[in-house]
Amino acid sequence: MKAYHKRWAAAMLGLAAAAAVCAVLAAMLVKPEKEMAMDDYVKRMQPGWNLGNTFDAIGDETSWGNPRTTKDLVEAVAGQGYRSLRLPVTWFHRTGPGPEYRIDPAFLDRIQEVVDWALEADLLVMLNLHHDSGEWIKDMGSRHDEVKARYEALWRQIAERFRGYPEQLMFESVNEPRFSDDWNKDDPAYFAMLDELNVAFHEIVRGSGGGNSRRPLVISSMTASASQARLDELLRTMRKMEDERLIATIHYYGYYPFSVNLGGATTFDERARRDLEETFDRVAATFSPAGIPVVLGEFGLLGFDKSLDTVQQGEKLKYFEHLAYYAREKGFATMLWDNGQHFNRLTRSWSDARLRETMVAGWTGRSSTTSPDTVYMQAGEPAAEAVLQLDLNGNRLQAVAAGERTLKEGADYTAEDGQLKLSAALLSSLVGGQAGDAARLTLSFSGGADWDVFVAVVSQPVAQDSAGSIEGLAIPVAFGGERLSTLEAEYEDGGVPGPGEWTPFKEYGLAFAPSYPTGDIMLKKPLLESLQEGRKVRLRLHFGSGAVLSYSIVRAGSKIEGKAG
Repeated sequence: MKAYHKRWAAAMLGLAAAAAVCAVLAAMLVKPEKEMAMDDYVKRMQPGWNLGNTFDAIGDETSWGNPRTTKDLVEAVAGQGYRSLRLPVTWFHRTGPGPEYRIDPAFLDRIQEVVDWALEADLLVMLNLHHDSGEWIKDMGSRHDEVKARYEALWRQIAERFRGYPEQLMFESVNEPRFSDDWNKDDPAYFAMLDELNVAFHEIVRGSGGGNSRRPLVISSMTASASQARLDELLRTMRKMEDERLIATIHYYGYYPFSVNLGGATTFDERARRDLEETFDRVAATFSPAGIPVVLGEFGLLGFDKSLDTVQQGEKLKYFEHLAYYAREKGFATMLWDNGQHFNRLTRSWSDARLRETMVAGWTGRSSTTSPDTVYMQAGEPAAEAVLQLDLNGNRLQAVAAGERTLKEGADYTAEDGQLKLSAALLSSLVGGQAGDAARLTLSFSGGADWDVFVAVVSQPVAQDSAGSIEGLAIPVAFGGERLSTLEAEYEDGGVPGPGEWTPFKEYGLAFAPSYPTGDIMLKKPLLESLQEGRKVRLRLHFGSGAVLSYSIVRAGSKIEGKAG
C-alpha cells in the first residue's frame, strides 16, 4: 500500500490514528484494475531477492551483522533489476504470551514500513514466518494445541494488518517447515501436522476478507525439499484448498557435497548437474499438470555461509549459470538468498562482480564457460599449449583480451570443435617464470556474461611442522601460487576421522580453511576434537593444479602436533 494513499485517507477523514479505517480505505484505493493470473504473477516475480539475516534474526534486525534496512536500500535492490523481495521475518520473540500472542505493535509497524517501501519501489513482496519453524513450530508433536494456537494467532494479526493491501503482497505460510531436528525424516505424522497448519493458514487469510480473499498464497513443502514424497504431500494439501491463487515453493542449494565442498565434490560435474536437473524436473512434473506455478524461494550454495571461496570460482559460475537456465526452462521464479554476502547493503556493491554479471545474464539468456577456468604453468619450466573445454551454450566467441590487449585468433588462440587452445607463445608472454606470477584473460561472447581464464605459475607447496590444540591448528604453508581445493584425512591404521566419517574428504570451511595472506591452512575444531588420541592421521592437501601435499597430525589430550611430510 502506497504511503501517500494512507496519508490522503487519514487527512480526508481527519483520523490519522485510525489504523482500521485507513486499512479499509486502502483496500479500495489500491485495488488493481485487473487481477494477475498466478502464472503471470510468478513471471512478474522474476528475478527475486531475499532480505536475509535481517528481520529473520533472533534478536533485532541488526543482530546478525546487517545494517538497519532503509528505504534507499529497498530502492537500490529494485535498481539492481530485482522485481520481487522476500521478507523473511521471525516473530516468536516479538510476541506476548498466550492466548493472544500479541505481536509487538512497534515491530509490526516496522514490517509494514518496509513492505510499503518495497511496494512503492514496484517490487512484489513475500512475507512469511521464518525461523519460527525451527524455534517452536517443530515442537508441534509434543505441544500440538499450543503451537497451533500460536501459529493461528500470528497469522490472524498479520492478515488483519495487511488485509487492505494489493495483490502485490503475498503471504508464505512458513519457511522450511519441520517437526524435529531430523531434516530428512519422512513421517506421516509430520505431513499431517504440516497439512493442518497450511490449511489453517489458508482459512485464516481467506476468511479475513479485504485483499486477503484473493491474495496470492505461497505454500512450502516440508523443509522446502523437492523429494518426491514431500512434493506429493504438498500437492495433496494444495488440491484440498481448491484455490487458484496458490504458489508452490521449494528451496535449492545444489547437490549437497558440491554445495559445501565435501566428499571431494569440487566441481560442477555430471553428478551436480544431474541433481539440479532431476530436482527441477520432479518439481515441474508434480505441479505443472495441476496448473500450480513454482517459485524457488531461496537458492544459492550452502558453503557461502562460510565463504564465497568454498566453491572454486569457475565451478561456482557454472552452477549459477545452469540453475538460471534450467529454472527458466521450467518456468520457475528464483529468489537469491542474500544474507549480506552478495550485495553490500552499505556500499551498494557486489562482492563478486562476475557472479553478479552471470546471474543477470541468466535472467534472459545463457553464458559461455570453459573447463577448467585456470591454466597452470610450472615455475621454471617452458610453457606448453593449453587446451580448455569450451561450452558456448548457443553463443559465439567474439574476442579474447589480456587487459587492454586484444589477442589474435589463429596466432594467440584458436576456438573450434568445443575447445579453446591457448598457444605456448601467448602464455609465455603473459607471465614470468616465478611461482605466484599470474594473469587473466577475458573472453567476450555474442551473449551472456564475460568469462575469465586465469593463468597461474605455480610450484609445489611446502608445509612446516606446527603445534596447536583442539581449538585450532595453523599449518604454515608456502603456497607457491597454488589454491587449496580440498583436504583428505584418514587414520594411518585405517578409518576416517569426523565430522562426516563417510568420506575422507572433509568439508571446506568446517574442517579446514586456507588463508593465503597469512600463509597457512587452519585445521578447525570440528575435525580436531573428533580425533582419537594417539592415532596418527594422514592428511593429503589437494591443490588446483593437481599437486598434493602430505602432512600428519596426532592428538595428545587437548594438544595437536603437526608434521610435514
